[in-house]
Amino acid sequence: MKAVVFEKPGQVDVTRVADPTPGPSDAILKVEACGICGTDLHLLQGDISSARYPVVPGHEFCGEVVAVGRGVANIKVGDFVAVDPNLPDGTCRFCRMGRTNLCENYSALGVTLNGAAAELVRVPSHVAFTLHADLPRPWGTLVEPLSCAVHGFDQIGVRLADRYLIYGAGTMGLMLAQLARHAGSAGVDMVDKNPLRFELARRLAADRIADSANQFERPEGWDVVIDATGAVPAIEDGLRRVRRGGTFLVFGVASGEARVKFSPFDVYRDEIRIIGSMAVLNSFERALALVVRGVINSEAMISHRFALDDYQKAIDTFTRGLGLKIQIAPSVPAEAESKLRAEAAAG
Repeated sequence: MKAVVFEKPGQVDVTRVADPTPGPSDAILKVEACGICGTDLHLLQGDISSARYPVVPGHEFCGEVVAVGRGVANIKVGDFVAVDPNLPDGTCRFCRMGRTNLCENYSALGVTLNGAAAELVRVPSHVAFTLHADLPRPWGTLVEPLSCAVHGFDQIGVRLADRYLIYGAGTMGLMLAQLARHAGSAGVDMVDKNPLRFELARRLAADRIADSANQFERPEGWDVVIDATGAVPAIEDGLRRVRRGGTFLVFGVASGEARVKFSPFDVYRDEIRIIGSMAVLNSFERALALVVRGVINSEAMISHRFALDDYQKAIDTFTRGLGLKIQIAPSVPAEAESKLRAEAAAG
């Protein structure tokens, strides 16, 4: 099959690799679409310490089941599924505490195991969730990033009529903004340096958006401030905007070397909660339900679709901050799909 391979940090190839075969509890998916996100860029740059090279990237994906192992009962050939790529070991102390996203031996499809920037991908069947037939298929890629945003809201501890300030009006910022509105916020303000994002942000969720929070009249601050950029200047600015007793959510992914200056006295005096949100924790199925219900505007979230051969172009588009969710849309040759289906029927 054809796949994108990160041979090592900084090296991307689109090449031929062996077709995956299912183990007893696995499924093989014909990939419908695979989203690109900041994690893929960090992986390409060598910023993820747990990564294993060479690796096929791609952890936001959906596809049709074309083969299953003999022990698989929850899905069948022909099902269309979205996949939670996170694979905690289930035995470490954090897993035993129920904090599986902090697993000490964390694995993930597209990071430590081959992912879905390919024509086919092997997945453990227990992390595949069937999608309703009426749902447009490319929307299935949005479940994973939305599940991260849902976990972020779990960390916040949502209250009705809170006022939100969100830094970053990219895909994740806009998902968070739409969730805030759905959760009964009294107002959602956003900050982004790209004025081309303003119109869509207003249409989807933002009451106000500007390139600086200085343009908003709110001297008392916001109940919840979220950074969805990972940029140090945004984090430092946002920490100054939290009202007394409010919450600051570190949601964007900064580099491991990034350092932020803030006043610990202000945090002490104003009882500001500073919390993080990492990946997914018991939130994938809830995110799927939100996609199905139309809580986020899925059509507006997907701005680009590239062929597998154009992966570098897709990465360049993402790096330049153009559009929102960028997808890779592989297509499996008919003869390969027929072979897989025949093997599944025989096995």
